[in-house]
Amino acid sequence: MRFILDIARSPGGTFALVAVALVCLAALAAPLVAPHAPNAIAPVDRLLGPSLEHLFGTDHLGRDLLSRLVYGSRVALGIAFSVISISLTAGVALGVTAALSPRAVDLLIVGLFDVVTSFPSIVLALALVAVFGPGLGNVVLMVSIVFIPHFGRVARAQTLALRNSTFIEAEVVLGAERWRIILHHVIPNIIGPIFVLACMDIPVVITIEAGLSFLGLGVRPPLASWGNLLNDGYTYLDQSIWPALSSGLALMVATLGFSLLGETLRDTLDPKLRKAL
Repeated sequence: MRFILDIARSPGGTFALVAVALVCLAALAAPLVAPHAPNAIAPVDRLLGPSLEHLFGTDHLGRDLLSRLVYGSRVALGIAFSVISISLTAGVALGVTAALSPRAVDLLIVGLFDVVTSFPSIVLALALVAVFGPGLGNVVLMVSIVFIPHFGRVARAQTLALRNSTFIEAEVVLGAERWRIILHHVIPNIIGPIFVLACMDIPVVITIEAGLSFLGLGVRPPLASWGNLLNDGYTYLDQSIWPALSSGLALMVATLGFSLLGETLRDTLDPKLRKAL
């Protein structure tokens, strides 16, 4: 509770908590929150403006926009959390392995990181998905590959700083096995910065997924996705602004909320920055 109060102390932290809570609540309780079925087509109600029945209006097929935005939050957060979990696990494993391995293995792993990071994230994700095809599973896997070096580099740098620490040397002298040292001493001491990085990468993943879906290379219709909604809004922008406006607003709130949450966590967890606040 005190940790949450520390985050909410600043205006940015308060906005982050509210925005992230709203998005997560919408994703978890979508069937209860959504006023209509997300794929219920009603051609007679196409491209309506906001009303009591359709608070955000309807799209070109008469589907309720609020309901599709709520179910789209499930897709956005599901992909974001899946990508972060996979890339964090693989990145930390590779980063710690590189830091504790002979120089040849370290150089090989770092070289792989350099190859992946030499391309902009969205360009590499776009190229991989274009090669292997669109779809939910392919998007998660391909975007995860893009983010593995983000966590691997941080894990490697943190492990190198800890490798020659007194308590690590004491464990080695006492005959502790390497897996025990990694799990009980290395991981707990490097997870803080990595957790902050994960929070700051969530909005990037959400934006990449939305961009891929907007281009038709991500989540396929009729599954509700913020990128698909934005594409529909762009297509029918001359007839109604509400599909583009509502999906853009949802993307803005989610990405800004998670970005501010990551920055506030960084400031809260860093003792030097915490004293300055």
